[in-house]
Amino acid sequence: MEELRNWLALATVHGQDGLKFQRLSERIPLAELVKLPASTLRNIGFTERQAYLLTQEAQPKVAHALNWLAQSDSHHIITYQDPRYPALLKQTKQPPLLLFVKGEPQLLAQQQLAMVGSRTPTPTGRKVAQSFAAELSQQGYVITSGMARGIDSESHKGALQAGGLTIAVLGHGLEQVYPASNKALAQEIAEQGALVSEYFPDIQARAEWFPQRNRIVVGLSIGTIVVEAGLKSGTLISANLAAEYSRDVFAVPGSVYSPQSAGCHQLIQQGAKLVTCVADILEEWSFFSKSCLINTTEQEKSQQTDLFACQLLANVGDEVTAVDLIAQRAGLAIADANIALLQLELAGEVAAVPGGYIRVRSA
Repeated sequence: MEELRNWLALATVHGQDGLKFQRLSERIPLAELVKLPASTLRNIGFTERQAYLLTQEAQPKVAHALNWLAQSDSHHIITYQDPRYPALLKQTKQPPLLLFVKGEPQLLAQQQLAMVGSRTPTPTGRKVAQSFAAELSQQGYVITSGMARGIDSESHKGALQAGGLTIAVLGHGLEQVYPASNKALAQEIAEQGALVSEYFPDIQARAEWFPQRNRIVVGLSIGTIVVEAGLKSGTLISANLAAEYSRDVFAVPGSVYSPQSAGCHQLIQQGAKLVTCVADILEEWSFFSKSCLINTTEQEKSQQTDLFACQLLANVGDEVTAVDLIAQRAGLAIADANIALLQLELAGEVAAVPGGYIRVRSA
């Protein structure tokens, strides 16, 4: 419990993500770091505000978080070094230091597809979001989104109505529900999936935190599906992050006269895969079994290479990437990476080129 207290104390400092902590921990053990005076914290790179937060304001927030944790068996706090921390999320540039989870934390280890889009969708967009989410969840994928109005909510509903699993990543604490109209939906997700946040439970929603939330939605997922987005939509941030993380980006086309589809059309022009049905998405991963997990100890040995391949494929993009870098990003030994890459190459998912590998995209 003391270690968790220390993690929570550090998490009160805005701007401390998992990678920053990893670098800090190489110099100073966490138990010592959280006890340093403000002057020493400033000397090792903390801003004056960060040093103040850690030394003066952390403990009441830590106590509140621990009280929230004790309220229910469905409440969980997963730190960056917890074995339950999602492997794909760790591979992003700014992984959160910890995650608050209400629901089933093991879902974070399953294959997820992010579904994002307009907050003011057309009736067609709503129908597409629900039907895609329903069919994908029936294929064994967890549908991950941000529980915003519009496409996010419709995607969650589609998965739930099909008896599937869904994760909502929130831009506020888990004691809050935003928008308030989604209170019933949030409860259903907590019971049939998971609510996830990097923010302390009592934190209120703030506009600037929703784009930050997007990096987690995308970081948890092997691919991102955009269903309706305008040219200035925040959804495009998610799509760009997915591309930056070498994750697949899919876009649903719409009418050339619809402003809600203009962002999707732009993404398609930039290289996103045009999809008009779920089969267009599934063919990208036809090599893998539907039950392939990203992070598990319960797979049979015969599925282990598939498991490695799932992790590797998320780290091979359109640019040539060296084997050692691919292995490092996926957290695998080079020997295991070479075996899985060979299997991916034989399946036509990647191609060996001078200097490493590139992703093979379907025509």
